[in-house]
Amino acid sequence: MASKEDIQRHKDNYRAAARAQQEAEEAAMPISREHLAGLFDHLDAALGREPCQHTLRLTRLFLTSHSLPEATVVPWLGQYGGYCDCEVLANVEDRWGE
Repeated sequence: MASKEDIQRHKDNYRAAARAQQEAEEAAMPISREHLAGLFDHLDAALGREPCQHTLRLTRLFLTSHSLPEATVVPWLGQYGGYCDCEVLANVEDRWGE
Protein backbone atom coordinates (compact mmCIF):
# COMPACT_ATOMS: atom_id res chain seq x y z
CA MET A 1 0.00 0.00 0.00
CA ALA A 2 1.25 3.46 -0.89
CA SER A 3 2.12 5.83 1.90
CA LYS A 4 0.35 9.16 2.36
CA GLU A 5 3.53 10.88 1.18
CA ASP A 6 3.61 8.79 -2.01
CA ILE A 7 -0.04 9.57 -2.70
CA GLN A 8 0.52 13.28 -2.10
CA ARG A 9 3.63 13.26 -4.32
CA HIS A 10 1.62 11.56 -7.08
CA LYS A 11 -1.16 14.17 -6.77
CA ASP A 12 1.37 17.01 -6.85
CA ASN A 13 3.05 15.58 -9.95
CA TYR A 14 -0.30 15.15 -11.66
CA ARG A 15 -1.31 18.74 -10.89
CA ALA A 16 2.05 20.07 -12.09
CA ALA A 17 1.75 18.14 -15.35
CA ALA A 18 -1.83 19.38 -15.86
CA ARG A 19 -0.70 22.96 -15.21
CA ALA A 20 2.19 22.61 -17.67
CA GLN A 21 -0.18 21.18 -20.29
CA GLN A 22 -2.62 24.06 -19.78
CA GLU A 23 0.17 26.62 -20.06
CA ALA A 24 1.50 25.01 -23.26
CA GLU A 25 -1.97 24.97 -24.83
CA GLU A 26 -2.55 28.58 -23.87
CA ALA A 27 0.81 29.64 -25.29
CA ALA A 28 -0.12 28.00 -28.60
CA MET A 29 -3.44 29.86 -28.89
CA PRO A 30 -3.63 31.81 -32.18
CA ILE A 31 -6.15 34.23 -30.66
CA SER A 32 -5.98 36.27 -27.47
CA ARG A 33 -8.24 35.46 -24.55
CA GLU A 34 -9.89 38.86 -25.01
CA HIS A 35 -10.67 38.23 -28.67
CA LEU A 36 -11.89 34.73 -27.85
CA ALA A 37 -14.27 36.12 -25.24
CA GLY A 38 -15.44 38.64 -27.84
CA LEU A 39 -16.05 35.82 -30.31
CA PHE A 40 -18.14 33.95 -27.74
CA ASP A 41 -20.17 37.10 -27.00
CA HIS A 42 -20.65 37.73 -30.74
CA LEU A 43 -21.83 34.17 -31.37
CA ASP A 44 -24.10 34.18 -28.34
CA ALA A 45 -25.82 37.35 -29.50
CA ALA A 46 -26.03 36.32 -33.17
CA LEU A 47 -27.26 32.80 -32.46
CA GLY A 48 -29.89 34.26 -30.17
CA ARG A 49 -31.32 36.05 -33.21
CA GLU A 50 -30.93 33.32 -35.83
CA PRO A 51 -30.33 29.56 -35.82
CA CYS A 52 -26.92 28.10 -36.57
CA GLN A 53 -26.44 27.33 -40.26
CA HIS A 54 -23.90 24.68 -39.26
CA THR A 55 -21.09 26.65 -40.86
CA LEU A 56 -18.48 28.99 -39.44
CA ARG A 57 -20.03 31.99 -41.21
CA LEU A 58 -20.50 34.08 -38.06
CA THR A 59 -17.12 33.05 -36.67
CA ARG A 60 -15.39 33.99 -39.93
CA LEU A 61 -17.19 37.35 -39.97
CA PHE A 62 -15.91 38.08 -36.47
CA LEU A 63 -12.37 37.03 -37.33
CA THR A 64 -12.35 39.15 -40.49
CA SER A 65 -13.82 42.20 -38.76
CA HIS A 66 -11.09 41.99 -36.09
CA SER A 67 -8.25 41.26 -38.56
CA LEU A 68 -7.56 37.92 -36.90
CA PRO A 69 -5.76 35.11 -38.76
CA GLU A 70 -8.59 32.89 -39.99
CA ALA A 71 -6.12 30.37 -41.46
CA THR A 72 -4.77 29.55 -38.01
CA VAL A 73 -7.75 30.28 -35.77
CA VAL A 74 -10.28 28.11 -37.63
CA PRO A 75 -8.20 24.89 -37.42
CA TRP A 76 -7.46 25.65 -33.77
CA LEU A 77 -11.20 25.98 -33.06
CA GLY A 78 -11.68 22.61 -34.77
CA GLN A 79 -9.20 20.99 -32.39
CA TYR A 80 -11.66 21.78 -29.61
CA GLY A 81 -14.79 20.71 -31.49
CA GLY A 82 -15.64 24.06 -33.06
CA TYR A 83 -16.70 22.96 -36.55
CA CYS A 84 -19.65 25.34 -36.83
CA ASP A 85 -20.78 28.47 -35.00
CA CYS A 86 -22.93 26.68 -32.43
CA GLU A 87 -20.15 24.16 -31.73
CA VAL A 88 -17.65 26.99 -31.21
CA LEU A 89 -20.04 28.41 -28.65
CA ALA A 90 -20.75 25.05 -27.01
CA ASN A 91 -17.47 23.15 -27.22
CA VAL A 92 -14.74 25.75 -27.44
CA GLU A 93 -16.34 28.02 -24.86
CA ASP A 94 -16.71 25.01 -22.58
CA ARG A 95 -12.93 24.51 -22.74
CA TRP A 96 -11.69 28.10 -23.00
CA GLY A 97 -14.47 30.27 -21.61
CA GLU A 98 -14.17 32.09 -18.32
